[in-house]
Amino acid sequence: MNNFSYQAPTRYTFGRGAEENIGREAHAEGMTRVLVVYGHSSARRSGLLDRVLKSLDEAGIAHMEMGGIDPNPTDDRVYEGIDIVRKNSLDGIVAVGGGSVIDTAKAIAGGAVYDGDFWDFWAGKAVMTKALPVGVVLTIPAAGSEGSGNSVITKKDGMHKISLRTDFALRPKFALLNPELTFTLPPYQTAAGIVDMMAHIFERYYSNTEDVEVTDRLAEGLLRSIIEMAPRVMAEPQDYQARANIMWAGTLAHNGLCGCGRVEDWASHGLEHELSALYGVTHGAGLAVVNPAWMTYAARTNPRKVAQMARRVFDVNDSDDSGAATEGIARLRRFYKSIGMPVTLAELGVKDPDIDALVRNVHINKGTPFGNYISIYPEDSRAIYALMAQDLC
Repeated sequence: MNNFSYQAPTRYTFGRGAEENIGREAHAEGMTRVLVVYGHSSARRSGLLDRVLKSLDEAGIAHMEMGGIDPNPTDDRVYEGIDIVRKNSLDGIVAVGGGSVIDTAKAIAGGAVYDGDFWDFWAGKAVMTKALPVGVVLTIPAAGSEGSGNSVITKKDGMHKISLRTDFALRPKFALLNPELTFTLPPYQTAAGIVDMMAHIFERYYSNTEDVEVTDRLAEGLLRSIIEMAPRVMAEPQDYQARANIMWAGTLAHNGLCGCGRVEDWASHGLEHELSALYGVTHGAGLAVVNPAWMTYAARTNPRKVAQMARRVFDVNDSDDSGAATEGIARLRRFYKSIGMPVTLAELGVKDPDIDALVRNVHINKGTPFGNYISIYPEDSRAIYALMAQDLC
């Protein structure tokens, strides 16, 4: 196990009616004038946005709104939010939604207190050390952005989709999680969220760091719990306990706990970001295609951890690492298909992928090589994208 420093300062309020605490939580963080960032019509149509604004009003917190945040959020909306914050001297951001909304709110929070172009942080030209406080009302358990210091934004000029990772600056100050807010999520969105949170665990789990048994077991326990709860959520969307377990798993998957003491990987996310940037696919659905393909390729030269996952998560009984890894990946694919997720590019809706463009862009954005469990050069990324086109079930 490696040395590590871990701090997860986000305060979580979990359960029925959690969103009604938004005014009190914002006030406790010293917010007096906030920008409320949200997606499209669902937050307003459901009455959630009205409840949030009422709670802010009751706490004496002035507010402005910025809605219409799309999936795979783009830099133009971040610039718009920064402009609103600066012109109106706002001192906090409240995100009402899922990962795209939260990531946009975080980018605004960091960019608003920076003299230069906010994209400098995502481009690696500057290091973010401060941001306005961010609070979250979570509506989609998937990205885990409610508890992480990460934010993924796409620059429209060139369609560069990049994840910024900060230790502390962008971690939300508080997050309000009510599983009832997820009852009306469409099945596809629910399933994509399940894949996304599993991928966040895999990115940390696939590591060559030795003797991280406690962290491994935490990751494996979360994966097993997600796999157990997923069929219940898909069969009965209003099963509160199943929704609650899935929602909490999504937070724990991405708040850094599963990465303590080891070198993480994150190659699969890099590979998927190019798919969603180029083709606009749902991130979680893209990961359902990417993760098994990457595991298949990685297991050819480094099967040990893939085999461990197969045995401990999917109960594969095979003493040979290569055999166990192959069977574990097959079971993972079958699980994804069972909840309605694609496992090939064709099923994802990408019938004729431009692999040259995908390979070129992923190495522009991630460097050469990238990845830690295995090192990925252009010939490797090309082979992995090619595996995504094959039906390996």
